[in-house]
Amino acid sequence: MNVDNAKSQMRKGMLEYCVMLLLRKEACYASDIITQLKEARLIVVEGTLYPLLTRLKNDGLLCYEWRESTQGPPRKYYSLTDSGEEFLMQLDSAWNELAHTVNLIKS
Repeated sequence: MNVDNAKSQMRKGMLEYCVMLLLRKEACYASDIITQLKEARLIVVEGTLYPLLTRLKNDGLLCYEWRESTQGPPRKYYSLTDSGEEFLMQLDSAWNELAHTVNLIKS
């Protein structure tokens, strides 16, 4: 059994939740999201993040606005929509249930 593969699958399952948690705090540029995830030891590459952001936007959970940048072209800043906030509350509930279940089984 390859533990790295299992860890990778767990991370993939948490990625959408973690990205939405970051966007709950403030609107973010994609590279800022990657940096914050790396700081939290959840390594993600642009090729993984951009399709996720596009899917969440197409699902009506995220929106974006263009902001001028001092370091090049305008940047797309993502934030949660009202539907995204509601969905995130449901994910919070699911996460808490799952963590509770795992903790019960571990003890």
